[in-house]
Amino acid sequence: QVQLVESGGGLVQAGGSLRLSCAASGSTFNIRAIGWYRQVTGKQRELVAIISSIGYISYAESVKGRFTISRDNAKNTVYLQMNSLKPEDTAVYYCNADLGTHTMVWGQGTQVTVSS
Repeated sequence: QVQLVESGGGLVQAGGSLRLSCAASGSTFNIRAIGWYRQVTGKQRELVAIISSIGYISYAESVKGRFTISRDNAKNTVYLQMNSLKPEDTAVYYCNADLGTHTMVWGQGTQVTVSS
């Protein structure tokens, strides 16, 4: 089993920065990729950024150039550095681990609110 715990959300003014952390525990050797998703109430959850176990990285177009995903293997932690935040980035951000064989694990989510 894998468990994920997110942290780092909060309230920030437009143009500001936040760094989200996703700490993984348990059978972390099974993790093929970790992604950050976000969801606004009433809308579908969308992929923001993803990093695979072999270093493949991808971003949503809406965050390219502003967000950076990275990982610290020694700490089993993936980070999402968010710069130049906009009000439209306001959402609950979820960390997700892809364990393969159609198995996904989600964290509890962390609220990010960007004020204008």
